[in-house]
Amino acid sequence: MQWRRRHCCPIKMTWTVKRSLFRTHVAGLLSLALLFTFFLFFSHQDWLPGRSGPRENPLGYTVRGFRSPKGEANQSNSLRSLWRETGYLAPKPLLNLSSQQVDGVVGEAAGGGRGSRMGAMGLGDSMSTNNSLQKEMGVGGRLSSQPYPYILNEPFKCRDTTPFLILLIAAEPGQADARKAIRQTWGNETIAMGLGFVRLFLLGTGKISDTYVQSSIEEESHVYHDIIQQDYQDTYYNLTIKTLMGMYWVTTYCPHASYVMKTDSDMFVNTEYLIQKLLKPELPPKQRYFTGYLMRGYAPNRNKDSKWYMPPELYPSERYPIFCSGTGYVFSGDMAELIYQASLSIRRLHLEDVYVGICLAKLRIDPAPPPNEFLFNHWRVSYSSCKYSHLITSHQFHPNELIKYWNHLQTNKHNACINMAKEKNGRYRHRKFHGERPP
Repeated sequence: MQWRRRHCCPIKMTWTVKRSLFRTHVAGLLSLALLFTFFLFFSHQDWLPGRSGPRENPLGYTVRGFRSPKGEANQSNSLRSLWRETGYLAPKPLLNLSSQQVDGVVGEAAGGGRGSRMGAMGLGDSMSTNNSLQKEMGVGGRLSSQPYPYILNEPFKCRDTTPFLILLIAAEPGQADARKAIRQTWGNETIAMGLGFVRLFLLGTGKISDTYVQSSIEEESHVYHDIIQQDYQDTYYNLTIKTLMGMYWVTTYCPHASYVMKTDSDMFVNTEYLIQKLLKPELPPKQRYFTGYLMRGYAPNRNKDSKWYMPPELYPSERYPIFCSGTGYVFSGDMAELIYQASLSIRRLHLEDVYVGICLAKLRIDPAPPPNEFLFNHWRVSYSSCKYSHLITSHQFHPNELIKYWNHLQTNKHNACINMAKEKNGRYRHRKFHGERPP
């Protein structure tokens, strides 16, 4: 009975109790307001960012960045606040994302300048001894528009012509054989069939002890005039810097080029098919155009032992925006300046193709799917003259292989698939004659 009297009936609240509860509620609301203000302060800070090994294959990308089973639908969560810190407004919204969904990735990843240096230093021994990414951070954490001086430059490439296509080829200082093979094959000016054509190899600097390599590069540059080099360490983790060097060069010295392709020194590129079938010089040049092998719905790799490890401090969001594989992508000439300007307010990431994808997302420009999903390949496609006459890129070629297959393709390109059909038909008749089952 005592328990019932104590607990069954409501207790009349005194003025002291009411005042205490009121103070508690007010204190709670003030704490929430303070936390919200604190969050807004840090979410509005600039998202200031900081390959040469083998590129990724389809299996490699499952290691590099795990593919989301839900694909594009989930990637929108990684793009909120992407333009909040710069106030950039573009007329074209992202096709795959609502403006509300897009508003968060930079805000989440911002963390002010705190995560930038810590994230860059957490990428392993190769990056901990490499201060090139940090060197780009200028006064107030702003990225310098031109942080590295030129060692070799070709400022007059477009003085007397407006090229239809510029090839930006990422190469290592010691890859003289690869550069030679590309000049003889898909990088040869004759492939452009009278259209303006510029070939540029993008280089950083090697080890200080490699004075012989550097003198060889300077001699090579004197002969061919197709090398641009700046004073940063030529490492896998600086490939973003190398690519932006190419963008800056196009913006500064060749701003009226119709199209640009960025690719690598171990690639097979069917330049003729690229020009005639994809870019179509008979049509007016496109604007705000970017295409390649589309990578959709990939998540950052959090395995610290992986080559593609992305620290949460550097990129905390759960998804990358759509990007094109860095093995080979093509864009209209106006995009070089747009991407470079966007990069000046985005913290550098060492994964170059992901980083360019983030710049595109900031610009609210969606990469366009190629007309055929087999045109761009970030893996090695087994060779046949028929297949290679209808693709644009294939990966992992040694210089001697490149010359061998290129020469074979040039000999057979006009009837490549006819010859292939004849070979298959001949093998079928041979097996039938000998009593074998057809394949």
